Amino acid sequence: MDIKLDPSRDDLPLVANTSHILVKHYVLDLDVDFESQVIEGTIVLFLESGNRFKKRSSSTEVTCPSESNEACKFRMPEPCQIPVTNTKTFSSKIGYNDFVICGKGEKDTSGKDGNHDNQEQASGISSSKYCCDTGNHGSEEFLLVLDCCDLSVLKVEEVDVAAVPGIEKFTRSPKLRNQIVHELMALPADRWREQLDYYARCSQAPGCGELLFDTDTWSLQIRKTGAQTATDFPHAIRIQYRTKPQGRSVTWTSDQSGRPCVYTVGSPINNRALFPCQEPPVAMSTWQATVRAAASFVVLMSGENSAKPTQLQEDYSSWHYYVTMPMPASTFTIAVGSWTEMKPEICSSNDVATERSFSPSEADFRYIGVCGHMEYPCRFQKASATTQKIIPHRVFAPACLKGACQETLLPLIPPCLSAAHSVLGTHPFSRLDILIVPANFSSLGMASPHIVFLSQSTLTGMSQLCGTRLCHEIAHAWFGLAIGARDWTEEWLSEGFATHLEDVFWAKAQQLAPHEAREQQELRACLRWRRLQDEVQNSPEEMQVLRPNKEKTGHVSDSGSSVIRHGLNPEKVFMQVHYLKGYFLLRFLAKRLGEDTYFSFLRKFVHTFHGQLILSQDFLQMLLENIPEEKRLELSVGNIFRDWLESSGIPQPLQRERQALAECGLAQQVSAEVSAGDAVHALPFLPPRAVGPALHPWRGARDRRRRRATTVAKWVRVNRRPRKRKRKDREEVFEKLLPDQLVLLLEHLLKQKTVTPRTLQSLERIYRLSEQDAEVRHRWCELIVKHKYTKAYRDVERFLQEDQAMGIYLYGELMLSEDPRQQHLARRCFELSREQMDKSSAEVVAEMLF
Repeated sequence: MDIKLDPSRDDLPLVANTSHILVKHYVLDLDVDFESQVIEGTIVLFLESGNRFKKRSSSTEVTCPSESNEACKFRMPEPCQIPVTNTKTFSSKIGYNDFVICGKGEKDTSGKDGNHDNQEQASGISSSKYCCDTGNHGSEEFLLVLDCCDLSVLKVEEVDVAAVPGIEKFTRSPKLRNQIVHELMALPADRWREQLDYYARCSQAPGCGELLFDTDTWSLQIRKTGAQTATDFPHAIRIQYRTKPQGRSVTWTSDQSGRPCVYTVGSPINNRALFPCQEPPVAMSTWQATVRAAASFVVLMSGENSAKPTQLQEDYSSWHYYVTMPMPASTFTIAVGSWTEMKPEICSSNDVATERSFSPSEADFRYIGVCGHMEYPCRFQKASATTQKIIPHRVFAPACLKGACQETLLPLIPPCLSAAHSVLGTHPFSRLDILIVPANFSSLGMASPHIVFLSQSTLTGMSQLCGTRLCHEIAHAWFGLAIGARDWTEEWLSEGFATHLEDVFWAKAQQLAPHEAREQQELRACLRWRRLQDEVQNSPEEMQVLRPNKEKTGHVSDSGSSVIRHGLNPEKVFMQVHYLKGYFLLRFLAKRLGEDTYFSFLRKFVHTFHGQLILSQDFLQMLLENIPEEKRLELSVGNIFRDWLESSGIPQPLQRERQALAECGLAQQVSAEVSAGDAVHALPFLPPRAVGPALHPWRGARDRRRRRATTVAKWVRVNRRPRKRKRKDREEVFEKLLPDQLVLLLEHLLKQKTVTPRTLQSLERIYRLSEQDAEVRHRWCELIVKHKYTKAYRDVERFLQEDQAMGIYLYGELMLSEDPRQQHLARRCFELSREQMDKSSAEVVAEMLF
């Protein structure tokens, strides 16, 4: 690929040569050292080559970022005294060879600051060529290319799996190491425990020859002298390495109690700065990991087992996790910290949310037949799993958040899990850990296999934000994890589905009647419509396209390498276009089919494609095949591509629904006209409802709607009254509003040219805005900034410190105001949180401020 990349703003390269050889299993053996902020140890890769990897055209090549066409010189590592299996945690400091930038012959000196000098080297890919091709070409040696950056590689060696006692029972050729690996990987799914055991034994076998290796900004390349094909290349290799403190796959920070912790942050570069791996999604693999840390720390990880610590000597503990469902390496997640487990209350058999029989019936989603994925121990084939509404779950957080977790989060998990099961059927994963991550987390949530990260921002206010975000992340178990996108540019296949399903799950979790669920969902559609309008008005057109590669979607080079469009652009992290346009497309399709028909189809789709990777056309073609002819009209895959996925801006079909979205449902009742200078233009607003129990906020008070339908107009009148007024003037009576209603109210008030301090004070007092959830407080802070309401600047400071996942926009508003006091507030808050802030967020904020 002759491409120049800007590593800070442009496309993300996936350079692993997955068309030639695939990693099928990883065994990690790691130590976590908080003093040096380093994770170090070994990773053993079990590889598979096949007929489809052998024949490659002579054009196949991988290039390195040199400024000339000189061949890259591979090196042998200097002697290293690190043992294969480190039984003592955090062994003494050892010298090691850092990265050498390929083609320059210079030793990387970035070990001092823990990062590569990416400014000097603008690209991980250029037009120069490796002397060793990655394919099978004549006398040239085969080259294994792994995605890798911000790592210090110490040693690479072949593993002598033939030396493992008892391994001979897996093969008729006990002396052929590659054959042993092949037959170990080919064990049937019902022997998975035995397979994991022998993977672990093989990972601790002695080395039988060091391998040549070299690195560039984005990759680790390995070869063996004399191995000319992927078939000849060792199929079990061990890499000894260590991370760097500034590596971009994990963040070292402090939790809300001030204790050190480290966790994977969902970085744009994924996990390549945590361990060398094959990043392309087609490299579906399993893994097992042993992680050692001081005994005071808890290790959480993507794993099927609820790991318990094994006590080691010198006050250290060891934690072991494993995964038997093949998934992309990018989904691997780890978090190490002084977390406290919050025990959920035991649900009784009379628990309505747990035991209620949701429609449609379970028979609708119990499909009989063979799964379409590669063989693994699949829950969809287990009768006990298909009827399990609530999977085992644990909640972890810093001790200081125990009260908030018990009050807000713990009661929501069973009904949300049960609701998801009622809609989609079998939970793809056998258990779930939920971790409240530090304040510097750059999102409200992130889902990985068996573990979900939630922002502390979800714990404030009522249950609305926590419940909807929890439902969103639970939805990713099906869409994003069990069913993944084969081309990562099609993010809507994950985020669009999760956004659409979160409303459905949340309505069922609250046990709303159908008409109440529609009211809630119409209001949320109205809010999302407004956000989508803002998104397309304030973002580059090329980043608004859901299928940017068009007919080339899913294509890779002969070696398997590819590029993720805008994958490194820091602004992309904060864009919601894939969530919103994807959501509206699915909403459009559900309406066209009818919701019962659509969700019945969705369960069928999940059963067909779980454990596999898909492209947009896989979903759309199967959907259209299930639409009766009379409902299709002019609907086709090509039309959907054109109108929804391959165009920027608002999709044409959605524009035709513009009026309906602006006047959705009960919002039509709230428009109010005020004459002359007091005019308010038909402001759509859902009438407030009486606030009930946490899971049932939409219940009751229907007969009072009309009396309360002019909330916006009331506030406009209050805002335009003279400061001194006669005592006989009638006081406006305001009702309690739900969070989504408050968001819409505040968004309308943001359009007012002037809002007086007296009005803002009344708003805060009546609705207790500083105590609401983060979505409401975000709009409240916008009002404060816009109207320079100095008495509430403390609310803005608190938001920027405690709700960093949502505070980026506020920094921009503070700076654009050109008010010295607001600009000083922004700079002071940034300086206080800069060191702990997510790196991408810090870059964006720094550009705003300086």
